[in-house]
Amino acid sequence: MRITNKIMRNNSAYNINQNKILQDKLTNQMTTQSKIVRPSDDPVVAIRALRLRSNVTTVTQYNDRNAKDADQWLALTADAMDTVDEVLKDLYEQATTAPNKNLTSSELRILMSQMKQLTAEFYSCANVDYAGRFIFSGYRTDLPVTFTEEDMKDMKDHPFSFNINEEFGFQDISRINYIDYGTVADMQNNIADTTVTSYEQSVENSTMYRFRLSYNNLDSLGKADMEGNAPKLTFTMPDGTKVEASANAVPSTGNFELKTTVTAGTGTAPQIVEFANQEEAYKAIAEGKFNGKDFNGIAYIPSSGEMVFSKDFYDQNFNEAAFNKSETGFRVNYDKTSWKNGDINPVHYFKCTETKNTAAPGEKPELRKTAYNTQREEGRDQDIYYDVGFNQQIQVNTRADEIFTHDVQRDMDDFEHYLKQLEGIETLQADLEKKRKDYPEDSAEYKDLTQRIEGADKAWAYIRDNIHTKFENQITKYQKYRDDSSVAMTDSATRRSRLELVSTRLTNQKETFKELQQDNEGIDITEVAVELTASELTYSAALMATGKIMQTSLMNYI
Repeated sequence: MRITNKIMRNNSAYNINQNKILQDKLTNQMTTQSKIVRPSDDPVVAIRALRLRSNVTTVTQYNDRNAKDADQWLALTADAMDTVDEVLKDLYEQATTAPNKNLTSSELRILMSQMKQLTAEFYSCANVDYAGRFIFSGYRTDLPVTFTEEDMKDMKDHPFSFNINEEFGFQDISRINYIDYGTVADMQNNIADTTVTSYEQSVENSTMYRFRLSYNNLDSLGKADMEGNAPKLTFTMPDGTKVEASANAVPSTGNFELKTTVTAGTGTAPQIVEFANQEEAYKAIAEGKFNGKDFNGIAYIPSSGEMVFSKDFYDQNFNEAAFNKSETGFRVNYDKTSWKNGDINPVHYFKCTETKNTAAPGEKPELRKTAYNTQREEGRDQDIYYDVGFNQQIQVNTRADEIFTHDVQRDMDDFEHYLKQLEGIETLQADLEKKRKDYPEDSAEYKDLTQRIEGADKAWAYIRDNIHTKFENQITKYQKYRDDSSVAMTDSATRRSRLELVSTRLTNQKETFKELQQDNEGIDITEVAVELTASELTYSAALMATGKIMQTSLMNYI
């Protein structure tokens, strides 16, 4: 085959261009630090790069965002629970001091004041938030666990009421004592009352039982609800009997017997009386009398949030055997409209329905009903999980019902009641002592007042012993609250420890993927620099050789 100058010129131009293409490729690699500029440069490297970049992006999301967000949430939870534990520890220490019977009512009042402040701090920890989200509120991160001042302001313009369903077990029955010293305190009759043989013997310490509801200041059945309807108290007995109670006739005293109807089951409806006053309810149960008739049923006390009954009624209906056979336990449905700052919002704990007036102040009421927790008995399925790895999740939240029990505040209500009893009997003792000084020692009045003082002293001993017992039992209760809190703290700490392990692994994975990405896409600068220098030398040599060849042609030899 004859090779002409044109063929040599074309081949040289093609080869020089290929060299320039190689130089351009190497120059791009040097400037971009990447093997390829477009997928067509190396399809295998491009496909592997897409996969590795996706892995790096995913791991970065898990490690730098999700895991850190979860850790901050868990850290705030741990801090709040540490405070809760310290508060419960202080309450426990206060409770160990209170059983000292040498403490006066004024000293106990100071102790109570300190315990109230600690209790307030206990519930304030429930409203800790993270970036505007309340960490103990489950899915309802926009709602604080307890009502706040803002809620109280909103309530003035838009009143709301809750219908609450609450369930009790046998362990929720508590035993209480009532000291009746009414005869001693009754100064309306003649001081020298010859019909009373012994005031001391008239003082009795009666034992009774109760279910203590989670709230006090409940709605009376003698007052219409927000919709203008007569309210009802419904409950289910351990044997499955469902009872509906409503007001029949409401006397001016505020104590009235309820009309009861069995709506399901084969049992009979118990006798129920609503009492406006706690002491009057206790007295009726102790005496077994209401309005001069036999009373062996349930005393419903909206003001204190209690359902109280006698030992006989307890043995017949609420003994442990009855609960062991029961499929439902004891369930109560009641209404509460009066709320205050610091009360626990029932939506985080119970199956309930809110009725709220959404109309502007002064306009015609517009009632909106909202049902909460309709698919469950309690808010126990609102665990929040963060994705922190490939097919890995970490629960970040701790629910309010795991730590913040209603009982801490309700225990303080009991302490307040007992302390008022002690202050009342001490006031009576002081009054009797003062009156006795007005009479000579040999007078009938002096002897009568002496007997009254002896009766008051006996009542004081009973009340002080009840306070002593209450505080002794409270030591165990506060320890139980601490134990429950410790379980939640341990669970949260365990999740955080696991998150630390996951974060460490994610960090290692991120570094590994980045190294693989660099190995796949990155260049060896030294190698590319050598190749670029070689291509430049080759290019220069090619130009020189081509120039020399192109200087001669066939005409030079003709």
